[in-house]
Amino acid sequence: MFVRRRWAVVLLLLFPGVGRSEETVGPRDSEEVDAAVVREQERDVLLESSAEDGEAQPEEEASPPARSDSTPPWTNLLRMEATTLTLLPRSGAGGDEGFVQLEPMVAVERGESFRVNLGAPVRLRMWGGGERAGFVRKEDWDTLSDWGQVVRVLTVGGDAPNSLWVGMMEGYSLLSGHLVRRYSNRVNPDYHPAGVVVTGTLGPVYTEAFVSDLLGARLAGAEVALDMQHVLFGRPPVPGRYTLALSAAHDWGMAGGTSKPRTLAHLDGTAVVLRRRSKGQGLEAHLLGGWGGRPGQGGAWGAVVGVGVEAVSPTVDLRARLEGRLQRGGFRQGAFGPDYELARLQVVGPSSVPLADAPFPEGYSAYGEVILSGDAVRLSGMRQRHLRLSMGMEAFSWGRVDVDGRLEAQLFHRNLTVAVGGLATGMGKPGARYLVSGEARWRFLKGNLYALGQGGTLLFPTPEGTLRPGAFAGVGLGVDNVR
Repeated sequence: MFVRRRWAVVLLLLFPGVGRSEETVGPRDSEEVDAAVVREQERDVLLESSAEDGEAQPEEEASPPARSDSTPPWTNLLRMEATTLTLLPRSGAGGDEGFVQLEPMVAVERGESFRVNLGAPVRLRMWGGGERAGFVRKEDWDTLSDWGQVVRVLTVGGDAPNSLWVGMMEGYSLLSGHLVRRYSNRVNPDYHPAGVVVTGTLGPVYTEAFVSDLLGARLAGAEVALDMQHVLFGRPPVPGRYTLALSAAHDWGMAGGTSKPRTLAHLDGTAVVLRRRSKGQGLEAHLLGGWGGRPGQGGAWGAVVGVGVEAVSPTVDLRARLEGRLQRGGFRQGAFGPDYELARLQVVGPSSVPLADAPFPEGYSAYGEVILSGDAVRLSGMRQRHLRLSMGMEAFSWGRVDVDGRLEAQLFHRNLTVAVGGLATGMGKPGARYLVSGEARWRFLKGNLYALGQGGTLLFPTPEGTLRPGAFAGVGLGVDNVR
């Protein structure tokens, strides 16, 4: 079973989040979490001394680091970015639009237990948009949900079992990930909600609940996991070896464009079959299986079996998963996925109907996922990486292939950050959907000033409920006190 961990990561965002990669964080790198139960000691378990195996440790690891009784100090980050941003819809009234984008940001934190990061892009029109277009791009602020973007990140409790997280969701998975997998709540460029994730533990029970839109009636779900070893034999030395979890997710469809409600549920079991640790390195493998369906709709169900592995060292963290899936009656695993915010408005393929009205063929699929993080120094701090790769792919028996991924790298003493990302849905079938984006940042003058460039493709929702293809491009400067 994958270990549970929250990561603050360098992300590549599709507009409107472009230009935020260095400080954007997710509720956890949800693709990276496949644990069904919290494990407070997980890092200690994988990197702990192997004294129980009779192996000596290096001198620097022979004793735990000294702990300070003093509280962590308050720290802050101030930033301002100014960018010229061009939006290029391929069709529709108004044509291309040009903006000056100003993005202030202020972040305050105290250790890992509390962090707040406020700021949002304000796009001031330079040209285009039609006669009725305002000075500020109205699509960024025309609904209550859009005001959620002001809260970039708010965390209380950090990586503790009982915690609160608020902000943008990018690649979020709900624990086992068989309902909500690699989900992003801002793929729609005109919808900017803030999501909420709450976690809690009580004895052998661990719970995670979320809403994708704090200010609107949209996607919500929860998963409750039970540590079976704890229930049957008392608290184990290593929690989460055998777990049973029940999850459910519901979309009210009343924000970010209306759509029909959907409810899904899933039951999962996970067993760790291999765990090795030695001299700061760890290896873990687990088997999983599950069954899900749509409550109240007979014949809509699916099953899954798979294997996952995690390898950890002081500088490399590798996680992988391979699953075989069966779909019947329109149900599919990972239905709330990376393309969901677009598909709920217009499904991929030649038809122009929303997801709720489109049939999903019966069959089976193979799903694979890889998450690789590497750092030339050490995997500490969890906020920046020299290299980070995250990719998921699903191939269906009836000829369709879905792929999404991100690759981020920091070069030249972290002065250059390069990120590329993409989403390809429905490959192998007519009407496949593709989104790509990229960003580069170069820091100079001792790192406090940086230049940035970004570009990519977009899909704009229309009043008719369809998606209009377009693109974006921008260049600019930023200044902060990060170094």
